[in-house]
Formats: sequence, C-alpha cells, structure tokens
Amino acid sequence: MIRIGKLTDYGILILTHMAQDPLRWYTTPEVAEAVGVPRPTTTKLLKSLVHGGLLESHRGTKGGYALVRSPELISMVDVVTALEGPVGLTDCGTARQPGECQRSVSCAIKTNWQRINQAVHDALGQVTLAEMRLPAAQPIHLPERRMALVHELTT
Repeated sequence: MIRIGKLTDYGILILTHMAQDPLRWYTTPEVAEAVGVPRPTTTKLLKSLVHGGLLESHRGTKGGYALVRSPELISMVDVVTALEGPVGLTDCGTARQPGECQRSVSCAIKTNWQRINQAVHDALGQVTLAEMRLPAAQPIHLPERRMALVHELTT
C-alpha cells in the first residue's frame, strides 16, 4: 500500500485549519487544540512547514504562524514535498541526476515508473489547500478505457 505518513496527514490538517482565515496569525497551542494533534507534534510540524516555505513565523506576544501565500496558491504537492521530500513512488522517479540508481542503465521499467511518478505529482499539484477545506465538488471518474476494462472484468 502506498501512503503518505501520519505527520504529513497531520500537517495537511494544520494547514487546512489555518486556511480558514489565511491572514491571521495562529499560536501553537490554539492550532494543536483545534486540530486535535498533541502540542509537541504540532510544534514539530509548524517548524517543518516554516522550513518548507509554506508558513512564516514571528516570536513574541503577537507572534505565531501564518501562511506565506493564499490557500489557492498552495498545492498538495507543495505540502507533501515540504513534509516528506520529493514526490515519488520509486527512487528513479525522484532521482535528481542520471545514474543515481545503480540499475538505471539496464532498467526496463524506469520510464514507466517515471510516468507514474509524474502522474502522481501532477495529481497532487492540481489540488489546492483551499480545495482541501471543501467537500469534493465533482465526483472522480475513471478514464473511459479503464471503465471498459472494469466492466469487462466484472461481467
């Protein structure tokens, strides 16, 4: 099974909460309470999101954390990358330089894995933080050829 980590899931909850009022500054205790994530975990995630370029922070009595840009301009690929690193289902999908994978020269499936990795990256890039706050506006449909295959397999 392919999954995002629990911390990334919590990070998305935190950002979704903050997207409700994107111009406001949030404190760690209020975010932790609002999303139901323990304070130490919330602190760790907020710092990671600052480091990942999605939040800014200010110290002091009027300090806290705020989104660096509008929720409409933050995609799920931005969030996953900030918390987990580059999006990729396999190492060859996230390799930065040719030859990083020892099998790349003789790998017969590398190109297809790269296509799949790019499709996942693109799908995450199409969903914004603003959209994550709302119920899905449209049902998800399988492409026509996949629907035909599903029908064929089930009849």
